[in-house]
Amino acid sequence: MDKPIREQIIALADEEYRKFSAALIPTIDNILGVRLPLLRQLARNIVKGDWRKYLNDADCTYFEEVMLQGMVIGELKIDIEEVLSNVAHFVPKIDNWSTCDSFCSGLKIAKLNQERVWHFIQPYLLSEQQYELRFGIVMLLNYYVKENYIDDVLQRLDRIKHDGYYVKMAIAWAVSICFAKLPGRTMAYLNNNSLDEFTYHKALQKIVESQRVDRDVKVIIKGMRRR
Repeated sequence: MDKPIREQIIALADEEYRKFSAALIPTIDNILGVRLPLLRQLARNIVKGDWRKYLNDADCTYFEEVMLQGMVIGELKIDIEEVLSNVAHFVPKIDNWSTCDSFCSGLKIAKLNQERVWHFIQPYLLSEQQYELRFGIVMLLNYYVKENYIDDVLQRLDRIKHDGYYVKMAIAWAVSICFAKLPGRTMAYLNNNSLDEFTYHKALQKIVESQRVDRDVKVIIKGMRRR
């Protein structure tokens, strides 16, 4: 008989990794210290069994328990509407940047259902909740920085007004990804936007730090700081 999921997670915990993770995610204090590849393998095993019962009964006491639920949802190869139903149930559990970003990167089903997922994430981009907003933003930068979406993406990023640090940083990250992939369209946006000063300068900083941007372009970007 398989051990309960919590016992399996605890058995995989590494104290040194817990300390490392806790320093990166200072907003929470419920980390056990399990490396993500081990959680992903556990998620794949869960999907082979009664994953619906698992998601229905899963606990959220530990960071890894929540992270694992997100990974299971990302592994699902089922009808898009059932996947999105599980996504909608999961998003309110997100309480840190790491769970958010890992969950978004795992939702590969968005690549196969672009228009449906685009409409699904729109309400999150209007939310007043920090991590609901970050979820929407990170979904944009993962799956929609493309020619046919870029103008809509930049428009939606520009209209977000929220004081949350992890929202501002996500917007800056998204703008930098837009610039790396579609510099012409994004440069026009950088020259005419309503980003607050912190977010705007963080976006410039991330563009300068990007390995996908030419050195000469970085010089121009550095000169675009607001005085």
